[in-house]
Amino acid sequence: MQKTKERQQQVPNVHIAVENFGPIEKAEIDLRPLTVFVGESNTGKTYLAALIYALYQTFEGFDRVPWPYNVISQLRHSIFRIGREHDEATLKTLEKLNNREQPFKFSDLPEWLYVQIEEDLDDPELFASELKRCFNLNAVSELIQFAGSESNILKISLNVSKKNQPFWNFEMRASESDIAMSGNINNNMILRLKDERMSQAIPDLADLASLSHVNGSESPDSYYLPAPRGGIMETHGVILSALVGGTTRGGVARSAESATLSGVMADFLKQIINYNEDRLSSDEMSGIAKVLADEVLRGEIVVKRPAGGYPEFRYRPQKSEQPLRMSQSSAMVSELAPLVLFLRGIVQPGDTLIIEEPESHLHPAAQTKVALTLARLVRVGVRVIITTHSDWLLEQIGNLVREGEVMKLKKNKTEPTTWLTKEEVGAWWFREDKPVKEITFEHIAGIEPAEYGEVAEELYNRAVDLRSQLKETAGGTEVEQE
Repeated sequence: MQKTKERQQQVPNVHIAVENFGPIEKAEIDLRPLTVFVGESNTGKTYLAALIYALYQTFEGFDRVPWPYNVISQLRHSIFRIGREHDEATLKTLEKLNNREQPFKFSDLPEWLYVQIEEDLDDPELFASELKRCFNLNAVSELIQFAGSESNILKISLNVSKKNQPFWNFEMRASESDIAMSGNINNNMILRLKDERMSQAIPDLADLASLSHVNGSESPDSYYLPAPRGGIMETHGVILSALVGGTTRGGVARSAESATLSGVMADFLKQIINYNEDRLSSDEMSGIAKVLADEVLRGEIVVKRPAGGYPEFRYRPQKSEQPLRMSQSSAMVSELAPLVLFLRGIVQPGDTLIIEEPESHLHPAAQTKVALTLARLVRVGVRVIITTHSDWLLEQIGNLVREGEVMKLKKNKTEPTTWLTKEEVGAWWFREDKPVKEITFEHIAGIEPAEYGEVAEELYNRAVDLRSQLKETAGGTEVEQE
């Protein structure tokens, strides 16, 4: 419990706003430990999820400072010699870094360093290229769908902060003919508090890298499990790893008419094709994967790698010694196998995991158990973002929040094994021709959108009317059908 609190305290606040972005006319969201996108089809849930992934890939996480990894690598591995690469400003930086009586701020960095960071934020190609890759576009302007709107401008903004301290922000504006990027970093942002310990007794310039990250270590990663993952698991063997990179618009040059994959899909394929069981996950993640496999799949995902070949994935039911090919397994197995594999050997605490429709092809009882898996991931410090249409999943998430709220009051009849709090969950309702709206948790309604209740009520009223008609037709005896 204490470890989870520490991890969540390290995660910054991330606010994302868009206008005229694909099917989304306007949306503002705050990422939470568990962020849920719910609503009608074709209203932008997947668009916003993929945008978050593109932002994450561009800035390599949402840390205090958006330092690209290549700069951090240079800081860690270069030998800085006075009078050569750097000047007196670097010496002053080292003096301030080793002065434990004063906090170290972003403005204390040498000018050559923070100028380079700010230039990256203003680079018109940096984010635009990733956006085109992830969405499989020839031009960013293809995302503008509301051509008849007053502004006809696509807007994307990102703000990263912690409590009352802003860290940095970024904005992109795009029209049919132009793209503009702008960003700003808080010069007064404190990177190291007074007397705060660092990795070395006498820090050098390479230690600046650790100050950039909220958790003092490497930037976490993000992973995306797209909706068609079940079919991919059955056919991945026919895809060559060397070709995947060239199938995106950021890869090998191709004509506009050539068939290409979105970067989201290509990245997922790479993870599956290059899956390596030797990269063991943490005990926490492995435990979550095992519970999911035991309780929902009722079996095991077996990975075999022929000498010099690509991994093969099989499903072995609990009561069988013979593993089955994915094409011989149920749709449920194909859908959940990637999640089990990612938890078992890829995702680590601190990472972000985006899952489209985790309830696909699952029985209602299995959907509720997947909701428990999502809560367990939150408990170990994984940031989770999902899109869903499942009222069963939302009901279970609502119960987990109620469990957490009861736990705050110390009124639980038994010790809960997992839970969520209302502060940890953010639910956002996507509707056609309306701004995206946050669904505030309520003790009775949970986080379900109002339209779910309306559909249920309409179905019930129709059923009552039809039963009455059948009763009248049967001469006063209600007709029952099994």
